[in-house]
Amino acid sequence: MVNVTASENHIEVRELRLSYGVKEVIHGISFDIRRNEILGVIGPAQSGKTSLLRCLNRTIDFTPDTHVSGTITVDGEDVRRVRNVYALRRKIGMVAPLPVGLPLSIYDNVAFAPRSAGLNRKGELDLMVEQCLRQAALWDEVKDRLDSLGTKLSGGQQQRLTIARALSHQPEILCLDEFSIAIDPVTTMRIEDVLKELRRHMTIILVTNLTQQARRLADRTMFLWKGEIVELDTTNVIFSDKPRDSRTRDYVEGIFG
Repeated sequence: MVNVTASENHIEVRELRLSYGVKEVIHGISFDIRRNEILGVIGPAQSGKTSLLRCLNRTIDFTPDTHVSGTITVDGEDVRRVRNVYALRRKIGMVAPLPVGLPLSIYDNVAFAPRSAGLNRKGELDLMVEQCLRQAALWDEVKDRLDSLGTKLSGGQQQRLTIARALSHQPEILCLDEFSIAIDPVTTMRIEDVLKELRRHMTIILVTNLTQQARRLADRTMFLWKGEIVELDTTNVIFSDKPRDSRTRDYVEGIFG
């Protein structure tokens, strides 16, 4: 982990509220995320963790009958006011819990977004595809079969392909939502090593139900429960025997959740 105590804020959230219909699921939370840190977000199911990520890059817009209030700023710009939401989603990449490969070749999975953005020169695409696959620790395993279907890869390989595809957008922020839920421990550790390297170039938000994963990776950890922040502090404090809130200790020790 790096020292992020004096780092510049990359994301600022103020009084964020989210409702699905009449049910409010995020209750006026405020926090900052520092540039090039890994922020772990832990908490039981139905705590609002995934909903929070979807507010950040406005994929919450796809869900009908939702209402968002408060502000989320990225580099000082309010995400609710951006004119080009597609550019926002390229800036804030997302990796879902289960790998969702496009029914395309491995190469085309990674090249899809850059081609859509107008990059068509084969040499540039080749370099970009290789770079993203290397960053996702997948290149050595697939470099001789880039024309094979991405959906034929193993689950762990598909999840790394999903990360490579997210990186092809050249995001400044990478959100991971339970990325290891459907992959084996060995692959999980490989991806964790990838994340440690990626944080040199981007800010990472790691939502996880595996508290020890947050302990291994995060500079700071947020304990979110029932749509409220119980505690946000350095990971060392959250996982110490003296966090500020006893609920935090009870959760990380597995007493509930």
